[in-house]
Amino acid sequence: MPLIVATHLADALVFIIVISVLILVHEIGHLLAAKIIGVGVEEFGLGLPPRITGKKIRGILYSINWLPVGGFVRLSGEDEENPPEHPGAHEKKFFWARSASERTVILLAGVFMNFILAVLLTAYLFVGGLRVPSHRVTVVEVQQDTPAEAVGVMVGDVIADVLSQDATGTRTTMHIGTALDLQAATRANLGREITLVVTRGSETVSLSVVPRTEWPGDQGPMGIRMEDSEVVRYSWWRAPWEALRLNVERLGEVLVSLGSIISRLFKHESVAQDVAGPIRIAQVTSYATRVGFRAIVELMSIISINLAVLNVLPIPALDGGRLFFILIEKVTRRRVRPSFERFSHQIGMILLLALVLLISINDIVLIARGS
Repeated sequence: MPLIVATHLADALVFIIVISVLILVHEIGHLLAAKIIGVGVEEFGLGLPPRITGKKIRGILYSINWLPVGGFVRLSGEDEENPPEHPGAHEKKFFWARSASERTVILLAGVFMNFILAVLLTAYLFVGGLRVPSHRVTVVEVQQDTPAEAVGVMVGDVIADVLSQDATGTRTTMHIGTALDLQAATRANLGREITLVVTRGSETVSLSVVPRTEWPGDQGPMGIRMEDSEVVRYSWWRAPWEALRLNVERLGEVLVSLGSIISRLFKHESVAQDVAGPIRIAQVTSYATRVGFRAIVELMSIISINLAVLNVLPIPALDGGRLFFILIEKVTRRRVRPSFERFSHQIGMILLLALVLLISINDIVLIARGS
């Protein structure tokens, strides 16, 4: 029992460190941008209030707070009640006195730092070898006495396309780029003949196979094991550029996934499986801890990209919410009343906390079901 408790405590500590590092890097982005532009910084906090202790250095209070997750930056005049319409030169240190462009740069700096962190972590992993999508499906095992073995599927075959024909006689060609593509094409044609277009060395081979409607628990409809990823390594000078490319791809995938979730919500479809909250992230962190340090680093890079996207959503209390008010200011040529903006962010924070609570309950339900 003590060993189990110690293991869970270690997992919790790793989870807190991972989340705190990602949020602190985000806040450091705001801090550096504010300092470069000339906006005053009143406090840089490690953790969230209430405060344990703090020390003022060169006008900035560096504090340690009781809630050990993340951090924050408090800018001069960020929540000013009644800022003047035409600030004087002596007031340029206040956030509200800066131009819309300067405020936008400060707000986007956190997102930029999360993206850069993801690139740096991925570059580190690339030097030692990182498993990435190969955009092709390779057969790694053909099981005995299965449809795949019967028609001559071989280890090393790359399945490029699946040709099928439905009950109405309509022919379909599906390009196969991932294991999920092949699974979908196969399960849509159980009991019906399909043609696998296979690359075998320098040859292209067509194999006709009928996926089974019933199969053993340790097999699939055709009886193959496949792989759609590969381990790649790059030199230290090439790794950053490849890491940049991969993270741009990941950024696009997150945006597409987010768009899909929003679309399904409007259609009143379930998104429970696709939304993970703190509890499931902690669970994944626990798995990564078992695998080792590199798995934790890779998880950090992926979460960092997701954090960057989430922060630019136009939701009050997030950076994207503040950017939305700046956009309104640019369009209407007058600033939104500060009291209304502050109230909106407060309501947004309450709604976000409520959403996190609901997602956490969903996490518990999914984990209990073994999903």
